[in-house]
This record gives sequence, C-alpha cells and structure tokens, in this order.
Amino acid sequence: MLRITEYIKEILQNKEARKFDGRVLIWNLTNICNLNCKHCYSSANQITENQLSYEEVIGFIPQLKENNIKIVILSGGEPLLRKDIFDIAKKIREEGIVTYLSTNGLLIDGNNIHQIKETFNYVGISIDGKKEIHDLFRGRKGAYEGSLKAVKLCLEQRIKVGLRFTLSPNTYDSLKHIFQLAQEENIPKIYISHLVYSGRGQNLSELLKDFYKKAVDYILEKSFFYVENDIKIDVVTGNNEADAVYLYLKFKEKYPEHSEKLYKRLKKWGGNRSGDKILNIDFQGNVKPDTFYHHSIGNIREKPLKQILEESTLIRMLNHYPRILDGKCANCKFIDICNGSSRPRAFFTYGSYKAEDPACYI
Repeated sequence: MLRITEYIKEILQNKEARKFDGRVLIWNLTNICNLNCKHCYSSANQITENQLSYEEVIGFIPQLKENNIKIVILSGGEPLLRKDIFDIAKKIREEGIVTYLSTNGLLIDGNNIHQIKETFNYVGISIDGKKEIHDLFRGRKGAYEGSLKAVKLCLEQRIKVGLRFTLSPNTYDSLKHIFQLAQEENIPKIYISHLVYSGRGQNLSELLKDFYKKAVDYILEKSFFYVENDIKIDVVTGNNEADAVYLYLKFKEKYPEHSEKLYKRLKKWGGNRSGDKILNIDFQGNVKPDTFYHHSIGNIREKPLKQILEESTLIRMLNHYPRILDGKCANCKFIDICNGSSRPRAFFTYGSYKAEDPACYI
C-alpha cells in the first residue's frame, strides 16, 4: 500500500518514517458473502466446502508470530458471516497481533458494534461510489445506505474506520464522490484499490491509461491539498505501485528541493511486496503471495507456513529486489520504486508472472 499523505507529510514536515519490519496477512476466513460484487477477486459465493474449521484456525495462530506477521486483516467473502469471527480475532489479539476487519458493513449494527470495538484495531468498509453505482457494482439495492450506516456507527463508537474504494471502469466517475463523502462525514481514511483482473474481476474491462492518469492526478491533487491544509484524511492506494512513481514526479514539480528525500523514502518502501511483506491464506488454507494470485504455493493443512515459503520458487522470484521482469519493466529506471507492480495483473493478461504490468500508466 502506498500511504500517499503520510509520505508527503514525512518529507515536508521532516518527520521520521514510521517503521514496520513485519508482515501483513490477509486471511479470507470464508467465501460466503451477502453480496455479488462484479470485481470480487475470490468469486465469493455460498460454498463452505473444505472451509477451515475454528479448531484449525486457532491451531494455526501460533505460526503467525513465527513468521513475523504483525497485522492480520480478516476478510472473506464477508467475514462477519462467520459466527466465530470475534473469537478468532480475540485469539489473534491475545498474541499481540493487530487485527483489521475488511467488510461490506451490512452486518454491522448495535448488536455487534461493541464486539467489533473490542476485537478489531481498524475497520475498512467498502463503498464504491454514488448510491446507484455502488448498489449496481455490489449487486444489491440498498447496499450503499447499509454500508454508510455502518461507517457512521463506527465513527460514533470511536472505532478507527476508513472507506475502501475499487477504481475500475464501472466506478471511475464516482471517485470524486468518495472524497466528498469522506470530507462531509469526517471519515479519516480513504483506501483506493486499483482493479486486478482476478476472480470475477476478469470479466471487467480495463481502465484506459489516460483515465488512470486522470484518476491518479485527482487523488494526488486531493492528497497534497489535505496535507498542505492540515485536513485529517489519510489517502492510501494499492495494487498499482506506478502511483508511487507518479507521486514522485508530481512531488518533484511542486517541491524540487525535497524530491530526492522522497525518492529515497519510496525506494526504502520498496513498491509491491506481495510474497514478502504481504501474504494471503484463503478459506481452505491455501497460501498465496496476495489475494489476487491464481496459483497457491501450498496449504497450511499440509505443511507449516515457514516451510511453504522457503520451498516456493514463486516466492523467491517475487522477493528478489528489485524484481527481474520482462517487457518494459525490464529496463525501467523506476523499477526500484514500484518493483514491477501487480504480478497477478501481468499473469492474467500475458500468462506470466514476470511480464510487465498492463496497467502501468507511466
């Protein structure tokens, strides 16, 4: 994830960079969902066959610390459809590990809000644009109102909460609405995820590169405005690390005297770190470098996570820094910033994890 406003503040305000020397695990505990989203990377449905049991999940938790996992994002499907979700989150927190909840928010209400507050450090709630756009994209009328109600409830209870927005051809025209919504409702964080052609997302058309640039131009414009005017909204993007290169180029235009410091900061950040700083386990125990990968590198029912990672040739390829890739990535002077960006997007387009990212707009 590219923490845009945070990095701008660090450089302009001469702040020390926040240190994170661990891993983030995105754990899809279930594939059941109460929506039918057009972009769903896991093609969530009502299938529970071979789902990890509560006992299996709890039994795996000791391996989290062994593998330097410091943040666990519990996701799905819709994670709140697992009746044992709060027990699982509590057990993870007892190990001193930070817990995030990634949800559509429709199941958050007065009956469980206090449990959410007690067991999760942060809640990310998906809203993909204006009411009619969100409801169509998510496959359910009234979804927008339900998700926004959940955001407001979290704010009332002083739970750290943020908006999650997927940038795609379907939602492009609603990007400005998300920023307006955050400002109107005092929502402290916006996370914008670029579309990856995985799961049902393979059925969506690509966003043309000119539109990518226009979208990121707007995201950066708002980010600079928030920092320069001390507006307390964090802006983060994910799944297209070309954003980091574009941030550097735009920052260099505005603050040339500080641009070298930002370049060094972005290089230290390292771009796409799937398989290294980011890992994924799905509802059946399959391990992937992140949620969008087509191939599993092993299963936690069969081998310890550490062994799975050590034996994977894909992990070794991904963890070479900067990555050795093909296409225009091979000779790009910014490879040490973006690290080749999304490998799943390259695979679903060209059939190779070493191909260039087709969504690079630089």
